Amino acid sequence: SIPGLAQSSVFLLALHLLQGSSASFVQLNGNGYEGVIVAIDPAVPEDETLITEIKDMVTTASTFLFEATEKRFFFKSVSILIPENWKNITQYKRPKQESYKHADVIVAPPTLPGRDEPYTKQFTQCEEKGEYIHFTPDFVLGKKQDEFGPSGRAFVHEWAHLRWGVFDEYNDDERFYSASSKKIEATRCSTGITGTNGVYKCQGVICITQRCKIDANTKLYEKDCQFFPDKYQTEKTSIMFMQGINSIIEFCNEKNHNREAPCLQNKMCNSRSTWEVISSSEDFKGTVPIAAPPPPPVFTLLKISERTVCLVLDKSESMKNYNRLNRMNQAVKYFLLQTIENGSWVGIVDFDTTAHIRSKLIQIKSNSERRKLLESLPTEASGGISICSGIESAFQVIKEIYPQVDGSEIMLVVAGEDKNIRNCMDKVKQSGAIIHSLAFGPNADPAVTEMKLCQTWSLFSRHSQSSWLERQTKLLMSSILGWHSSITGDIDRSQCYVSRGGL
Repeated sequence: SIPGLAQSSVFLLALHLLQGSSASFVQLNGNGYEGVIVAIDPAVPEDETLITEIKDMVTTASTFLFEATEKRFFFKSVSILIPENWKNITQYKRPKQESYKHADVIVAPPTLPGRDEPYTKQFTQCEEKGEYIHFTPDFVLGKKQDEFGPSGRAFVHEWAHLRWGVFDEYNDDERFYSASSKKIEATRCSTGITGTNGVYKCQGVICITQRCKIDANTKLYEKDCQFFPDKYQTEKTSIMFMQGINSIIEFCNEKNHNREAPCLQNKMCNSRSTWEVISSSEDFKGTVPIAAPPPPPVFTLLKISERTVCLVLDKSESMKNYNRLNRMNQAVKYFLLQTIENGSWVGIVDFDTTAHIRSKLIQIKSNSERRKLLESLPTEASGGISICSGIESAFQVIKEIYPQVDGSEIMLVVAGEDKNIRNCMDKVKQSGAIIHSLAFGPNADPAVTEMKLCQTWSLFSRHSQSSWLERQTKLLMSSILGWHSSITGDIDRSQCYVSRGGL
């Protein structure tokens, strides 16, 4: 049987890999949202105007959000993720953790042709955060403003879905209801919004609006009847009904909320107003209003590029025990032959007392490059240990291709303890690299974990059958390094990054 300690290690790893795989990176710092990711889908044709319009949309939304939330929230920093197939521009930087999988807003072609309506992929529980907002390029470019209103206002409407788990205050399936006043009312919030009811019909290019008839069975207006808000309004609520109306600048609150309307907000949130839900959120509880206007959002343009990985492999005396060197090599072999994608750049460094660059970065185009890299794996374990030498050599390898190491990945495999590892902690923390580490055995340097660069996976067993440990090592290597920043391939956010510095 598998020893309990090793079983626990793999079980905890599985839990770690499964949790939050597509979670947002957004954090509320003071009153400003940081880490918002807007990703442009690779299927969107290249158009730099789209980037400008995204910036304008978010900037306008930030001011609108600030006023709508009684001077509490605004957008502080936003990353725009640009597809790999768009041309390179100097101001584009390489992503660190940011990927399509973690995008809060996705700009992509319509799900159904001709359907440009903004929407949020939202779950069914009131107050539960959504997954992402979807805008189409035509919507962001302002081509659908007559239908959906200004993009900045629509963004705030969708952000309320995404961040606070509120719902729409209209209902296309139940457009009217019988109010306590015995009148037929349009489903809306608030009831102060004025308008007319009618059936809009077109024959060719000629369109007319007819009066609504009452259905004998439902005692409500016929199915095709719609509510058309008046162009000029004085009512200020609600953003979750029709944010495109100029006068609307607030969310419905407990005083003006229409609790009778058969809207999703009432159905899902027990008839509470949107502002009641928002004001009970952790965001709201952790902030107070601020007097000064917020600064405009800071934008970072990130462009997906080829993946860059440097393997940093321990070949010190500690790797002799329990056939660790061979097991590590088997896992690396699996990674190189089965996991890493064509187009990626891979280099190999090993270390004992000093580091040795075994392979500079090679771009994988076929099995030929994969086999060449396999020839660079260490064949003998001996000597002391210098983890810092290994990491610094990895930086050197990466910088031969890229001036900065931001967004590059280092996979550190270590079994021994290094008393000097703290000498390079600051340099590593400032590098901007994504650091993965895999600890072989109970004596692997605890300082690797103390760096707090990322999760450190421990794997050790004295089980007599080495095949089990070999399988788990392959699983770890594949799981940790088998992610890729693409619209379909990013499966894991367990890696980490360290803040950008001067390397």
